[in-house]
Amino acid sequence: MRHPAASDWPLIAGLQDWESRLASHLAGRGRCGVALYEFFRFGVKQAWACLFGGLMCALLLGTYWWYPKDAFLARYDFLTLAALGLQAALLALRMETWSEARVILMFHVVGTGMELFKTAAGSWVYPEASVLRIGGVPLFTGFMYAAVGSYLARVWRLFDFRFRAHPPLAATAVLSALIYVNFFAHHFIADFRLLLFALTAVLFARTWVYFRIWRDYRRMPLLLGFVLVALFIWFAENIGTFANAWRYPSQSGGWQWVSFAKLGSWFLLMIISYVMVSVVNRPREIGPADAVAGVDPGAETARP
Repeated sequence: MRHPAASDWPLIAGLQDWESRLASHLAGRGRCGVALYEFFRFGVKQAWACLFGGLMCALLLGTYWWYPKDAFLARYDFLTLAALGLQAALLALRMETWSEARVILMFHVVGTGMELFKTAAGSWVYPEASVLRIGGVPLFTGFMYAAVGSYLARVWRLFDFRFRAHPPLAATAVLSALIYVNFFAHHFIADFRLLLFALTAVLFARTWVYFRIWRDYRRMPLLLGFVLVALFIWFAENIGTFANAWRYPSQSGGWQWVSFAKLGSWFLLMIISYVMVSVVNRPREIGPADAVAGVDPGAETARP
């Protein structure tokens, strides 16, 4: 059976026959073979979902190491044009869908608005000169936020997400709005992030996300998924600061690891990101029709 991704992204359709042979070969070796194949398939799907973000990180590191210091075009401006070209190429090659492009644009706008305020407040700086910028914010920065949106939109489709006990979208929208306001307001009044963490935990405490790697659905607490994605964003942020794309005040004397406390900020940003994508994709409850994929929707527990 062809995976839906093959119809969405024709460039990978040519791998279907090879993948089917690999699946048959490993599945014939019993449970260990199936586990090995699912591990491989999980990694490939995650890599495909990270395509835009991974290419952006590669651009940051590549230009940091090899971009000419005396080039006519500033490095930040090159990054902006390269990100635009990358976006156009992904659409032209149908490695990205127009619905994903709309999500990326939405994230770009929201992220740039936050960047304008945060740089003015001195939360971080962009140390290099550029022409393509708004105030102190080079235009390539919006694509860094867009990479998060791109990942969530792609992973949602690739793993065919289903949910149990998902909170109402109206409640999650209010939560994300409160989080976004707090990113600005804590510069003037108390920081309410601890309360926002608590509200998030209460709202998603019973929510499970079901994801299909191959034939069967697996599940995990959605809150755990938020933490894991936030952790990987934190790692990517360290790549960005190492590549001198931006710097925090604590890094003014030289690069050092970004404070682990920033993981909390990325967790809250993950909530905003997830809610924005969920408005487009609309969470679907796991149901009886999914039982054929290995899930018993009426059971108290699902297969691991």
